[in-house]
Amino acid sequence: MEKLIKEVRILKIYAVSLTVLCGMFIFLAFKNQSSKEQFKEIDVERINIVEKDGTLKMVISNKERQHPGMINHKEMMPREREAGLIFFNSLGDECGGLIYDANEKESGMVYSVDQRNTDQIMQLQYFEGSGKDKKRVYGLKLWDRPDDFPLEEIIRFEDSLKKLNDPVASKKAYAKLREEGKLTNERFFAGKTADGDVGVFIRDTKGRVRLKLYVDKNNQTHIENLDENGNPAK
Repeated sequence: MEKLIKEVRILKIYAVSLTVLCGMFIFLAFKNQSSKEQFKEIDVERINIVEKDGTLKMVISNKERQHPGMINHKEMMPREREAGLIFFNSLGDECGGLIYDANEKESGMVYSVDQRNTDQIMQLQYFEGSGKDKKRVYGLKLWDRPDDFPLEEIIRFEDSLKKLNDPVASKKAYAKLREEGKLTNERFFAGKTADGDVGVFIRDTKGRVRLKLYVDKNNQTHIENLDENGNPAK
């Protein structure tokens, strides 16, 4: 009888201990789910920002581990890209980013906003060369891109031309695309040009400069209204 009472007492102690341990595990599990980690400093080569379902939304990365970009949830072929931030939309497409770098020869920074299903239509740009006659360009640039020539088709088109390795055929192919209205055209630039002019430069739907309002490097003001051939409009 005493042996039975002793065994029951041991079982009670075991049950209480197990209950306490289970309670602690549950408490710690919920605590870890609701808590936020805090760091004073962290060194990392790449950070992926994702939704709860794992959908990639942003990548912060150094140059070596930078994301190559995505189209329709598919990664593009590996390519060299500078360090910075790359943004992705819910369709699985890259939709813009910020990249930057500098070395002994040149420096620059670009913030891009991409059109849906294709490449950039707006950029804040800064580029600078080196040496005695260095060129510095910076400002806001806008493009027009056709809706019926998405980035996937652009990549296939350019890859096929690279395989041909025929400059004459490439020139004809680009000319055909231009006639069909499938090439990207710059429409607007506001900033400083490589010639030292600071102002606004507006182009027509075919990428031809039609209006210039600027101050040149000698502080002379200019307003130029141009025709389709680049001559002063009458």
